[in-house]
Amino acid sequence: MPQAVLGEFEHHVLLAILRLGTDAYSVAIFNELESSAGRNVSLAAIYVALRRLEKKELLESRLVDPSDGGKASHPRRYVRLTSKALQMMRGSRQAFLKLWDGVEPVLDEQP
Repeated sequence: MPQAVLGEFEHHVLLAILRLGTDAYSVAIFNELESSAGRNVSLAAIYVALRRLEKKELLESRLVDPSDGGKASHPRRYVRLTSKALQMMRGSRQAFLKLWDGVEPVLDEQP
């Protein structure tokens, strides 16, 4: 299977999931993106991205029923990154760090 390509929004969703750890589910991801990244998103966009990422084998999900000790009053689908996603994120981080190296002075210049 060819390497999956990530769009910016998918990348942000994966980062939000990493930040949330075991508490990553749609509403928590939505809140994380709005608070940490300052992105205005819709829950529908989150659901679409999660399905796409799971299809790319970058996410695994599990449905937790509140009767099984879940925290909510209704079932929640929790997600976590696969090892494939972690490897992809490590590579992406390295590439971004290399690209950012040395450009800070240009960005700090006053227009």
